[in-house]
Amino acid sequence: MRILVIEDDPTTGDYILQGLRQEGHTADLCRNGRDGLIAAQTSDFDVLVVDRMLPDLDGLSLVRTLRAARNLTPALFLTALGGIDDRIEGLNAGGDDYLVKPFAFGELSARINALARRPQLREAEVVLAAGDLRMDLIRRRVSRGDVEIDLLPREFALLECLLRRKGRVQTRTMLLEAVWDLGFDPQTNVVESHISRLRAKIDKPFATELIQTVRGAGYRIDA
Repeated sequence: MRILVIEDDPTTGDYILQGLRQEGHTADLCRNGRDGLIAAQTSDFDVLVVDRMLPDLDGLSLVRTLRAARNLTPALFLTALGGIDDRIEGLNAGGDDYLVKPFAFGELSARINALARRPQLREAEVVLAAGDLRMDLIRRRVSRGDVEIDLLPREFALLECLLRRKGRVQTRTMLLEAVWDLGFDPQTNVVESHISRLRAKIDKPFATELIQTVRGAGYRIDA
């Protein structure tokens, strides 16, 4: 594989580069976000490894810019920011995976290999839709008809989860795992409150309600 590493810490960057090359990959290194963006835009890579906190251009902005230009090269964020909100922010910016420092090179290598095995998004998968509701995954835009709807990151992730399984019921536990990365039920109303806010934005201003509550089961979105 050809892998681009965008990392400003010399020790970490050289460590990753050496490990990847020992595994037989072709690996390039950029030490700031602006050079990394130019390299990603002008050359073909199989996977990007991107530090979040970069000089000149931060990692989130770098990946957002690539996705806006429909560059779908898989991107793995490598960062010391390991909170749930940080991971959600990285994935919502267009990242495909997220690994927190300090890390084991074996895990980094395994995650890179897993990303490379994923098929590239087809054009049909770039936009999710239900009725007149459209979600552009690359531009991170949501609209109903001609009306553009502003969503917060978790609202966007929740709606994406529902749209990817259009017509199928999503339980509260499934949504907690997919959107909040929680493998347990914290006994809060976080799902219900976010569903309510989502309805206020994508359903209440319009004639047709798309988000349905399935009593005793969960939620689904359908046209």
